[in-house]
Amino acid sequence: MATDRLDEVLDAAYECLTRYGVRRTTMDDIASAMGVSRSAVYQYVRGKDDAFRRLAGRLHEQALGRARQAATGDTPHAERVRGVLAAKLDLVGRLAGDSPHTAELLDEKARLFGDLCHAFTGELRRLLITLFTEADSLAGVEPAEAADICLALVVGLESAPEGRHLLPPATDALLTGLLGAPVQRCPVIPGQECARGPEAIPAGPA
Repeated sequence: MATDRLDEVLDAAYECLTRYGVRRTTMDDIASAMGVSRSAVYQYVRGKDDAFRRLAGRLHEQALGRARQAATGDTPHAERVRGVLAAKLDLVGRLAGDSPHTAELLDEKARLFGDLCHAFTGELRRLLITLFTEADSLAGVEPAEAADICLALVVGLESAPEGRHLLPPATDALLTGLLGAPVQRCPVIPGQECARGPEAIPAGPA
């Protein structure tokens, strides 16, 4: 029950974030969004900063869960790599799209979230290094270098208007070079993800 109530607090914090941003949101705003008193909110978080840090942690952990699932799936290496990259790109796309304020949760220089962002990227890098280490061959690069190249590709796609749409062909082209052989993908129905690929990110913050 306590976990459910904490989730409600974080959902309310996300709602306030989309409206006001981190700085302008108050504990009264979060309490009002929940329909409870401010003292009730303090039963689950220490304050506004704690609420937003927990919210950022939850969102990053959810995305990381999708990346881990993709990395350990029973699919070719290329599809698993694409799934790991999609987890990062989907998180950025969703937060950037929900509100101009929600992207604050992705700021690696932010006092509240910077370490969470760095840890998230670092874990994605470890997943990619493992995948490239397990690959049959790499064309003249080390697994760590291949992982860094893939992450750089995603960072570039994060600012592209059609970044999510460009991810499959971009990773196909990149992995063809890194793996030294054409990448085979399962057929995709227009407007749908590959049946074996990563699932779409949930619509809500929970």
